[in-house]
Amino acid sequence: MKTVTRYIIYFILIALVVFSLFPFFVLLVNATRLHSEIQKGFSALPGLAFGQNLKNLMSNDNTPIVRALFNSVFVSSMCAILTTYFSTMTAYGIYMYNFKLKDASLKLIMMIMMIPTQCSTLGFLKLLDAFGLMDTLAALYIPAIAAPVVFFYMYQAMQSTLPYSIVEAARIDGCHEVAIFNRIVLYMMKPALAVQAIFSFVSSWNNYFVPALVISSKEKKTIPIMIAQLRSADYQKFDMGQVYMTICIAIVPLMIVYLCLSRFIIKGVSLGAVKE
Repeated sequence: MKTVTRYIIYFILIALVVFSLFPFFVLLVNATRLHSEIQKGFSALPGLAFGQNLKNLMSNDNTPIVRALFNSVFVSSMCAILTTYFSTMTAYGIYMYNFKLKDASLKLIMMIMMIPTQCSTLGFLKLLDAFGLMDTLAALYIPAIAAPVVFFYMYQAMQSTLPYSIVEAARIDGCHEVAIFNRIVLYMMKPALAVQAIFSFVSSWNNYFVPALVISSKEKKTIPIMIAQLRSADYQKFDMGQVYMTICIAIVPLMIVYLCLSRFIIKGVSLGAVKE
């Protein structure tokens, strides 16, 4: 009976893996097919037009894919760094220090976390215009400093992995507060930082709403905007082969970031543990 149950579990897990990877398989296959071949329907066999699709994409003056790829990598990397660092710093300040408005500050951040991004878009755009940040890449990553959701996650992680005694011991040894945060707290929070860095990078990479409102110059557009432009091209210029090729190129940095940071997640579980 246990053997049968085990086989059933294995079958379900294998089926879920196949269903999860099937869209990526279709993406890779269609990236090697011409637009006319894609219109005929699904094919399990790859085509011979990978080089042609890549050449057409690179030679398309309306979609500078290399520049868009660089913009997306830069913006997403800055968002991941700023979001994780400053959210952890904010969570550390509220978690470790006792001050008069501590509970009120925590509740205020929780309230802000419940407000959808779309509700504050108009005020956000006016603020960017007042600071002269419209049509700049800085407008896409500087607001990432204020991330209530990441703060809440880091605050919960500190409650379970960061004891007060370690910080107090560092203070007794003469370590100042900035060094305690950068050398001890960040090191112990490495697993949580890696998880949030992945989420922040992916969220910024897939973000189309804000860049579409802020960015207008062709050389500053990101990958989601380029994909939308390719999909909205007129009938004579529309090429599904270029669209699939763009999406195929766009997922490569995500895979690299995940493979790099997932190693730190597994390794950081033992490094961040506190033995009593």
